[in-house]
Amino acid sequence: MSEYLFPLFAYLLGSISSAVVVARLMRLQDPRTVGSGNPGATNVLRYGGKRAAVLTLIGDVLKGVVAVVITRLVVHDETIVAAAMGAVFLGHLYPVFFGFKGGKGVATALGAYLGFDPILGGILAGIWLLVALISRYSSLSALVAAVLSPLLLWWRHPQIAVVGVGVAVALLLFWRHRENVRRLLSGTETKIGK
Repeated sequence: MSEYLFPLFAYLLGSISSAVVVARLMRLQDPRTVGSGNPGATNVLRYGGKRAAVLTLIGDVLKGVVAVVITRLVVHDETIVAAAMGAVFLGHLYPVFFGFKGGKGVATALGAYLGFDPILGGILAGIWLLVALISRYSSLSALVAAVLSPLLLWWRHPQIAVVGVGVAVALLLFWRHRENVRRLLSGTETKIGK
């Protein structure tokens, strides 16, 4: 029974907003009140600078890694580990500590995938980087990686429950990026570095 508490632990860990914590520690404005209003590394970069953005990115990736790795070390049921992967991502999107208003989840999803399967996570990071270098759109990079993640999960871990979590994560990433999709289609999305 106790193994089913690990997804709850993962959700609570995911609910810690790295962007808000970094902003408070560095005495910056709350990322939810400036720029895009998204508590993520990209928004923090725009108003808080590279150092704050890097710290936010590291924090978001790490909570995904830590939640899944700790679950994997204790629980040997891959379905429970996959549930923890989905739960830490959900915690970032809908954090209980911040009124269920969180970020878009790209970095935390990557961290969760790295914790679940480092090779898979590395491939997804490589896909993000390649698309970003070619297109200069962070959002497009995230969406391409999201589309490919369930296929890569099926290749590496062909279990329905595991792939189901991957599909759910991909769909939620698209939902959280719906405004970015509209801007990409209209040609008004901001490029990296602009």
